[in-house]
Amino acid sequence: MITNIRRMAAEAIEEWESGHIYAETLVDNSARAYGISREDRNLLNALTIGVVRNRRLLDHWIYHLRDGEIDLQVRCHLRVGLFQLLIMGLPDHAAVNETVNSARKGIRGLINALLRRTIREREEMLASVDSLAPAIRYSHPDWLVDRWTTQYGEDNTIKLLQWNQEPSLTTFRLNPLKPESADIVTPTTRIKELEGHDGFFVSSGLPPKDWIDDGLIYIQDPATTHSVTLLDPKSDEIVLDACAAPGGKATQIAALMGNRGSLLCTDSNEKRLPRLLRNLTRLGIDIAETEEFDWTKPAPAKWINHFDAILLDVPCSNTGVLRKRVDARWRMTPESITDVCGLQRLILSNAIACLKPGGRLVYSTCSIDKEENSELIATLVAEHPEIKLEKDEVIHPAIHKTDGAYAARLVKTL
Repeated sequence: MITNIRRMAAEAIEEWESGHIYAETLVDNSARAYGISREDRNLLNALTIGVVRNRRLLDHWIYHLRDGEIDLQVRCHLRVGLFQLLIMGLPDHAAVNETVNSARKGIRGLINALLRRTIREREEMLASVDSLAPAIRYSHPDWLVDRWTTQYGEDNTIKLLQWNQEPSLTTFRLNPLKPESADIVTPTTRIKELEGHDGFFVSSGLPPKDWIDDGLIYIQDPATTHSVTLLDPKSDEIVLDACAAPGGKATQIAALMGNRGSLLCTDSNEKRLPRLLRNLTRLGIDIAETEEFDWTKPAPAKWINHFDAILLDVPCSNTGVLRKRVDARWRMTPESITDVCGLQRLILSNAIACLKPGGRLVYSTCSIDKEENSELIATLVAEHPEIKLEKDEVIHPAIHKTDGAYAARLVKTL
């Protein structure tokens, strides 16, 4: 059985390179398969996620150490070793010896030589980072950095790149439907109130399990509140959360409705509905129903002109949450953003038909890309004379210090 955490990390990263499995899933799979301790799991997570997040910079250093082709298996072990030595700052002895021993015998000599050279040249290698192009220094694809620079300017792009390189924080909010949460959930050495966001806290590690199980809190980023606030759901209204799973925004909608009225929560994947229902139930929501529905298809007749308010949190590129979703920057392409825009337009057109005259729809994404957001909405409004844009807003991580998001409030005038 594998007990060397560095080997587990290198093998997870090598498997991740195939492009089929998320880095976090690989960590979870390895932790379960080998029954490792919480401490070892934390190290495995730090190594695996850290290497994926810093992949381009690590490969730049590897190229400095050895010009030419390097076997993927060797590269993955070197990434793990360099990450420990140059970014994590772990003791040289542990980083080198454990990483070398984690590799198969035939490649240990090369890995040992290159890691020991790294120790000798560490100051020079670290000092050279500031002169690197931002895309290399902060490990992002060139095209994405160029795209953001065009859309948001160089300063905000650099701040965004820096934001994405920091480990994500665990944030959660109180459940207004359980008022006792304000008395039970109090700051500790591990849990602090999140400045500028009432009812939100930041936690070092997961918050107490009983707070979660009892529905006192919901783990969520403050950026999620903007679309729900813009929707402004009222008591006794008929409301639709069209892409609802796992239920974070639906629970906020129900709270603003005072748990009075009707809330339909749909999702295209039937397998996600049980978790959605558990979250709704756990937070004390009894006005919600769940149903499987794929919004790329026209809505059934029973929903046409039926809802007072609709929240449409559509699939997107995730460009606003790359700090958390470390895989996404390496998986997306300009073409994939254009493709997802086609899906978003189709979903939006189908959902609009379900609004009552005078009803409102909030279109939201966790993207900051203009093609998916303001440009898409402008095109939609131009094509639908019955739809009026009342307000939209972009939540930019570099400016707001939260996840990125976009929300647009549309009103059906006819």
